[in-house]
Amino acid sequence: MSTIAIIGAGKGLGMAVARRFGREGFSVALIARNQQRVDALVEILGDEGITAAGYTADVRDQDALRTALVRASEDLGLIEVLQYSPLPAKEFMRPVLETVADDLVGPVEFSIYGPVTAAHQVIPGMRALGRGTMLFVNGGSAVRPGARVTGTSVAFAGESAYAQLLHDALADEGIHVGQVIIPFGIDDGDPSHSGESVAERLWSMHVERGDFRVYAEAMPD
Repeated sequence: MSTIAIIGAGKGLGMAVARRFGREGFSVALIARNQQRVDALVEILGDEGITAAGYTADVRDQDALRTALVRASEDLGLIEVLQYSPLPAKEFMRPVLETVADDLVGPVEFSIYGPVTAAHQVIPGMRALGRGTMLFVNGGSAVRPGARVTGTSVAFAGESAYAQLLHDALADEGIHVGQVIIPFGIDDGDPSHSGESVAERLWSMHVERGDFRVYAEAMPD
């Protein structure tokens, strides 16, 4: 059975992706900071017939993140699909002229060190499987920096560059790396912004293995 690990799993997009991949026979590893919350989500998925397990890790804690991914592989099988989609903290989003060097430590740990740690942990298993997909989910500041969200603008740019480099380096090994940009918030009432809609796009990225970057919808002018 194939396994998807969702880093930053929650009741919105995380559960929508878990259900979408679960319908295709995937086991689901939910990774987040709160064990009680992921356990509750696992119970819901179990009632729906989806095999799932929950693990605790803060993506800024590299050891904890590695441990969660190791445990997921041991419990559910080698990870074929990795989704990196934790929500950045509000304190990462300071105006540019109020942002000092120390303010960028958290965003960089969150959006660069976390993805690098996760990727290096799962690539050997994907190589052993002979296939794999890594999916990075980012807001619009990843491609269009915003002066009021300096931390995410800087850190998402680094995450984007790293993911693009992974895409280029791993394509010949049957491992697809893709990034979806969500310019607006998820589940704001517009059907095209729903978690289910984004989950369907992520499934298509895994199956079709097309371009590196896709957009949930067009960026505003």
